[in-house]
Amino acid sequence: MPRNRSAIAALQKLEADREALDAKQRELEVQAARELGEIILGSGLESFSKKGLRKVAEELGKLGEDAAIEKLTARGSTRASNAAPGTQ
Repeated sequence: MPRNRSAIAALQKLEADREALDAKQRELEVQAARELGEIILGSGLESFSKKGLRKVAEELGKLGEDAAIEKLTARGSTRASNAAPGTQ
């Protein structure tokens, strides 16, 4: 029987550990959201709708940081070079 108590105690400890990890994860998610919010505020993105911002973020996430930056800056360069003289 002591063996069963040991297994029960181990399961109880495991459950307590999971609960502690879940609480820590929620805390870190709140901190991460706060950090991201601080980055976004003042960038112009705060004027996007929630739906639009989510779509932009998802698409940029799919591309990855380097590809997204390259794609965004390349489009800006292309538009500027294609603009009529004197309109830039």
